[in-house]
Amino acid sequence: MHFASDNTSPVPPQVLEAVIEANHGYAMPYGADAIFAEVQDRLRRIFEAPGAAVYLVATGTAANALALACLCPPWATVFCHRNAHVEEDECGAPEFYTGGSKLTLIDGAHAKMTAAALEQAIGFAARAGVHNVQPGAVSLTNATEAGTVYSSAEVAEICAVARGAGLPVHLDGARFANALAATAASPAELTWKAGVDILCFGGTKNGLMGAEAVIIFDPEKAWEFELRRKRGGHLFSKHRYLSAQMAAYLDDDLWLKLAARANAAAARLSAGIAALEGARLLHPTEANAVFAAWPRKGHAAAQAAGAQYYLWPMDQSMEGPDDEPLSARLVCSWSTTDEDVDRFLNVVAG
Repeated sequence: MHFASDNTSPVPPQVLEAVIEANHGYAMPYGADAIFAEVQDRLRRIFEAPGAAVYLVATGTAANALALACLCPPWATVFCHRNAHVEEDECGAPEFYTGGSKLTLIDGAHAKMTAAALEQAIGFAARAGVHNVQPGAVSLTNATEAGTVYSSAEVAEICAVARGAGLPVHLDGARFANALAATAASPAELTWKAGVDILCFGGTKNGLMGAEAVIIFDPEKAWEFELRRKRGGHLFSKHRYLSAQMAAYLDDDLWLKLAARANAAAARLSAGIAALEGARLLHPTEANAVFAAWPRKGHAAAQAAGAQYYLWPMDQSMEGPDDEPLSARLVCSWSTTDEDVDRFLNVVAG
């Protein structure tokens, strides 16, 4: 009953085997390994983007921060949702790597920005000219921090507003596989065909040991990214171990299969919680995260049985009336089983 985060999951055996295989003999460093060349070709084919520049880093924070630094100068702002991952979970890394650019936070239901809200925020920016930060870039999180998903049409609407204002678009895809598995779109339709300039293609939350791809659909930014990655301390010398993880991830569509498993587990969990007495969902369950509230006594029973998840917000108290609802976040991973979900539901139901 491990629902604290998809980061807590084990690594699929295919990935471990690929790393072990890559450990034989010698390989050129810093991304000059043969496995990485294969990864680049595969990602370009998957995204129907033969001219895209592809790079690997070990963390999502590095991927997002370095990507935004290539899009937004220090005197500008990044428009993002108030609950965007770059706002809630990066500890100021985007601001640090951009050299001081600001995040302009935009509201929207279920952690999703709308095109209309973005247009209004852009229109309000730089109203005093040189005295204000300037519009710099737009950042989307897909899947969102509320477990919801932007469709390709929604991404395209937002990108159209950004493009009309001359702004590039960054897509934080730490859970991009989960978002894609929840839609009927192709990888290209959910990214560059909708107007995205740079995608951070996540792997770690979907089973990898630690590997994220940055896909730059406009290769004019490639050299700048390389320099920023080196200067920021994220160019791995023994790069083949990042390459091996990503190669296994892409092989035979493993990345999509893992995400589909996680999404299916979350759908089962969400339906089960919604059916409990006194329970309700706080956001639609569209990817692999469930946000819900149920009576305190159910939380007490789950915690006593060893279930791992977060009360959300985390400052709620377990002291109080048994029938008072407490809200929680539960995240499923590729390794979450039906038995895990059903046991949890049985425990909470009493």
